[in-house]
Order: sequence, then structure tokens, then C-alpha cells
Amino acid sequence: MKVIVSAGGTGGHIYPAISIINKIKEYDKSSEFLYIGTTNRMEHEIIPEKGIPYLGIEIAGLSKNIIKSLKSMRLLTKSMKIVRNKIKEFNPDIVIGVGGYVTFPVIYEAKKLGYKTVIHEQNSIPGKSNRILAKYTDKILVSLPGSIKYFPEYKTVFTGNPRSSEVIKANKINKKDFGLTESKKLVLLVMGSLGSLTINNCLMEIIPKFKDKDYEVIVVTGKNYYEKFSSIKVNNVKIVPFLDNMLQVLKVCDLIVTRAGASTIAEITAIGLPSILVPSPYVANNHQFYNAMELVNAKAAKLLEEKNFQSDSLLAMIDLVLNDNKLYKEMHENALKLGRVNSSDEILKIIIDLLGSDLNEGNNK
Repeated sequence: MKVIVSAGGTGGHIYPAISIINKIKEYDKSSEFLYIGTTNRMEHEIIPEKGIPYLGIEIAGLSKNIIKSLKSMRLLTKSMKIVRNKIKEFNPDIVIGVGGYVTFPVIYEAKKLGYKTVIHEQNSIPGKSNRILAKYTDKILVSLPGSIKYFPEYKTVFTGNPRSSEVIKANKINKKDFGLTESKKLVLLVMGSLGSLTINNCLMEIIPKFKDKDYEVIVVTGKNYYEKFSSIKVNNVKIVPFLDNMLQVLKVCDLIVTRAGASTIAEITAIGLPSILVPSPYVANNHQFYNAMELVNAKAAKLLEEKNFQSDSLLAMIDLVLNDNKLYKEMHENALKLGRVNSSDEILKIIIDLLGSDLNEGNNK
């Protein structure tokens, strides 16, 4: 199978794309991939490091600033020609868009050329690119049931997020190897792969107040902020810049305090991990708030908005969840109900069904 995958901008788009690639590789070890992303966002480093052929295009999202928007349109026009030629050269069986504005020229040109196309939407409220691309794609796959209403029902499928399959397969860390106590409950506090300046400023005050608690805490600061925390020493708090084994750590956590990005939602619901969600107020359409509310309304999570992120509110909420066994069990069970642990399998099946006989006969476009 020859596959073009496009996703960019944030880990919330990139890591589900990688999960889809991994699942296709499991199915067809001879499969070939081309990943189309940007020249200046996270994916242009992450994807080549994984040995996946990569094409970076210069592209930017639309802005309220007229001058910036005119530049974005010029870049889009240029990128469409580059993408069109590359698609014809690679001649894929299918083209998959997994979010971010970089996917627009890829899916649009692929459909115009007559190739099968699929998009995957991670968030409860779809981004601009996927809303526009809905009419240029054969199948629309969504992570959360709340986003189905934004797309044509006849070609939209609730598959969940493929990151859920990754966390199920992950092995637990040994808590002792990580300097943690086996018998104590563990709280993970992480605000995305890059961290958050606003939250980290609050944590400088909050972390020392964990010292009298009977649970342990891992605080992930983000690489750019770690140095600020070097002087803070609290026995039951482990401060790290980044976790490259995040999924393995999740498997031994009792509670997570985190943003409400789509991949995070998929991971924690897959294993039924109770959560305190702190949606980022800086994202398009405030979509993390609506992601969070799907869990909160299902009684699978607690909401703590960033404007209320203070020591008293955070500590009280952690104590409530960890010390009320009935509440904790309810959150765990309700989170599991929202999880889709076979998401990657469902996505693969849709791709295979969509290709049908073309999968074996090859694409002669």
C-alpha cells in the first residue's frame, strides 16, 4: 500500500498520524509512505527522525491581519503546485489528512487528481481546514461523537483517536526505577509536550504545598521552562522537563492534571484514568474546553479552568478525587465508557474497505 499522510502543527495532529502509519505498517510490511508537513513546525523534526520520507512545504494559517493573510494565500498557491506534482509522482493508493492547515492543499489536490482521501478530526469542534475539506474527502473519521454534527452524516464515522490503541499496548514503568514509591498514589501534572508559561508560573507557588500530601507527584514542565524549577526540592515531587515514555507512565498513574487536547483525551479514556482537565484558552474555537466538557458531562473528569488554577482550588480538587473512593470509581468507569481502545483497527478497516480491489490491483492514475 502506498500512502500519503499529512498532519502538522501540534502533537495532537502528529502523533495520531504516526499511530495510523504504524497500524498500516503492521497490516502491510511492504507499505510505502510519504509524509507532507510544514517546514517550521514540530513535524519537520519528529517525522524524519522516525525514518519516514518527508516533504516540507512552506505554508501558514490565515490571520486577521490582512497583510499576513495575503502572504498565506501566496504560500498556499505555491504549495498547491508543489503538492500536486508530488502526489502525481508518488501515485498513492490513498491520502490521509490528520489535521492542521498543511492538510488543506494535500487533500484538496489529491481529490482533484482522483485519489481516495480520508480526513481524521481529533477535536470536538473541527478546525477550519477539516470543515472545508469535508466535501473533498471520501471518509471523515472523528475522535469524539460531539463533532459528528459538523460533517455530512453519510460519510462520517466515529472511530475514536488512534492514540488510544497506543496506550493500551504500552507497558507500565517500574515505579521504583523512576524513583517513586510503589505503595503511594501518583498524580501526573502535565500541560502538553511544550508546557505552559502561565501554568508553570502558578506551579512555582503550588509545588511546595505538595510536601504534606500522602501521594506523589510528577510535574512535567516542558523543556523550555525546566531551568526555572531547578531550585525547588520537595521529597514527594519529581520535576522533569519531558517524558519520552509518557504512555508507560500513564499506566501507573492514579490521577492526571492536564490540558484537554484530543490525543490526551484519547489516551486517558482508553485506560479509564480519572482526570482534572485544564483546557488551554489559547486554541482555535476554544475547542479544548468543549473536548473537556464531553468528559465532564459524562462524569469522567473534573474541570479546572486556567483562570482558576491556584493552589487552593487544585489541591482541594486532587484531594476530593483521590480520597472519595465512590467518586474515583465512578470517574474511572465513565472514562472507560468513552474510550475506543480499537480505534487504529477501525481506521485501518475503513481504509481497506475504501480501497477495495484497488488495494491489490494498484492505482493506474
